[in-house]
Amino acid sequence: MTTNVTSKAFAVWLTGLPASGKSTIARELTTQLGTLGYTVEVLESDAVRQVLTPHPTYSREERDLFYRALAFMGARLVAHGITVIFDATANRRAYRDFARSLIPKFIEVAVECPLELAMQRDYKGTYLRGRQGESSTVPGLQDPYEAPVHPEVAIDTTKLSAKDGAGKVLEFVKEKLKTDSAHGRFLA
Repeated sequence: MTTNVTSKAFAVWLTGLPASGKSTIARELTTQLGTLGYTVEVLESDAVRQVLTPHPTYSREERDLFYRALAFMGARLVAHGITVIFDATANRRAYRDFARSLIPKFIEVAVECPLELAMQRDYKGTYLRGRQGESSTVPGLQDPYEAPVHPEVAIDTTKLSAKDGAGKVLEFVKEKLKTDSAHGRFLA
C-alpha cells in the first residue's frame, strides 16, 4: 500500500463509549474542516457495519475483522487525499493502534463521558438492549472499553459542547501543521 505523504489529508479517530457524543462531534468537526478546505469522509461504524456485517453479532472475531476493514478503508482514503473521521467506539486499543500503523497522519481523540451519562443519552437503545439481555457485548457495560492511554486530544463532553470539542481538535491540527510544516511532516 502506498501513501501520499505530501497530502494534507489525515485521520481523526473519535473513540469513546457508545452515546458519549462521538457522532455529534464528528458532524461539527466535518463542518469546521470543510470551511478550511478539507475534503472529509466520516466512517461511521453503524453505517459501515450495515454493508460489512448487515446482521452483526458483535462477537470478538467479527469486531476484529470489522475494525481491520474500517482502518484499511480509512487508510486508503487518506492515501488519496481525503481526510477521514472515524466515528467508532473501537472498544479495544488494538483496533485504533492498527489504524495508526496504517495511517501516518493519525489523531486519536478520547471522547470522555461517564457511563451513567452515556446511558442517559442512549437514543439508539444500545445500553437498554444490554440491560435487558438482548445484547451481551455492549462496550462499557458487558464488554470492556479500553480508553486511549495517550490520546492526542481529550474531549470531556460533560464540560465541552460538540462545537468546542471539534474546535479543540482543530486547534491541535493547526498547531501540528504550523510546527511540522517547517520539517515537511505532520504527526510523523
